[in-house]
Amino acid sequence: MSEAQAITLSEDQILESLKECYDPEIPVNIVDLGLIYGITIVDDWVGVKMTLTSPGCPASTMISEQVKERVKKVPGVGDVDVRIVWQPEWTPARMTDEARNKLGWNK
Repeated sequence: MSEAQAITLSEDQILESLKECYDPEIPVNIVDLGLIYGITIVDDWVGVKMTLTSPGCPASTMISEQVKERVKKVPGVGDVDVRIVWQPEWTPARMTDEARNKLGWNK
């Protein structure tokens, strides 16, 4: 691929793709839940650092595979790595107002 044809990936593109990933037990995407802690982009490689709502989450493998598959669909992405971390610990305070509203937590 020539320089003119190279696709420049952005964190916003990756976040938009991640808004299509859900914890199967919660009807809110993982971005609005506050589960994404960081995105690293190097050429066509994307690293996603994320957490889950609890360390014992039975869907952890499914969610990380969903993240990988969805990010790989972004034009220009060649490879994806997902790292699940537990620090800082996730709390509901990380959720967006939209997520809180959807779950009925903003009254």
